[in-house]
Amino acid sequence: MKKLINRPEDIVAESLEGLAISHSDILVVQPGARFVRRRTLGRGKVALVSGGGSGHDPLHAGFVGKGMLDAACMGEIFTSPTPDQIVAAINAVETGAGTLLVVKNYDGDVMNFDMAAEMCDHALRSILVTDDVSIPIDGRSTGARGVAGTLIVEKILGAAAEMGWPLDRLMILGERLVAQTKSMGVALTSCTVPANRTPTFELNDDEMELGVGIHGERGQTRVKLDNADAIARHLVSKVLQCLPVSESGDALILINGFGATPLIELNLMARSVDQAVRHAGLRPVRYLVGNYVTALDMAGCSVTITLLDAEIEALWDAPVHTSALRWGC
Repeated sequence: MKKLINRPEDIVAESLEGLAISHSDILVVQPGARFVRRRTLGRGKVALVSGGGSGHDPLHAGFVGKGMLDAACMGEIFTSPTPDQIVAAINAVETGAGTLLVVKNYDGDVMNFDMAAEMCDHALRSILVTDDVSIPIDGRSTGARGVAGTLIVEKILGAAAEMGWPLDRLMILGERLVAQTKSMGVALTSCTVPANRTPTFELNDDEMELGVGIHGERGQTRVKLDNADAIARHLVSKVLQCLPVSESGDALILINGFGATPLIELNLMARSVDQAVRHAGLRPVRYLVGNYVTALDMAGCSVTITLLDAEIEALWDAPVHTSALRWGC
């Protein structure tokens, strides 16, 4: 497997250096501590900090900037950042209003962010993202995984923090967002971790994996490859089964590529998902389509649906200026 790298052990550090070079107007990278922070901090606002293993780019480092994250801690490929990294990032962006941690529900992330929180002595709360519907609630000891819905949680909480919302109010919003945001993914190929140089699993040309995570895990079910409309109907059906009843009927749809699926296919999936969502009685009023929460070079995509109300819709529309997501600025 060919990769544009120098040494596998240097890929994360050198990628972050490149990110800092190409976006030096908005980002500062702390090489030793392995975290990215906003160049200009919002004084007196709640700091938003997230992170996780590398390989999901642009999540999380690509979402650091105005209207989104204040800092992101990056571990090695598919490996959680250490508590020391997280503490260093929190201390670098804390400006007196407290810190809100956005944590994907994976054992390593939860444990290390919890340890970091215990090591800090200022106001700090955590939001746990649990949007993956592919595993039943009782099918995994720690519950549903945090996947592409993490982007939506970070964007909307980031907008509210930018507006000066206090920590307790952000917590209430975050818990509501997690309940109203669900995702499911499908893989057409596996991914290849640079240090291993072989796929994490094999799929025949006529097979696909339903219910995959974002770390190269196998899906929950291996089935025959189907067309885009059928895949969309299946994913939408599973996601909607896990969402509460929508009061407004409006929805935000994220069609997220896993890294190797071209935009022409993701846009086609947006059409298929739109049809399935409307057939189910919801109105898709906001869309985001692209490779945002990836699994290195995996082919496939996930569908995320967030139920909208006027407040959440306005926060989604609020200005954002990061390396990977920007509008209204």
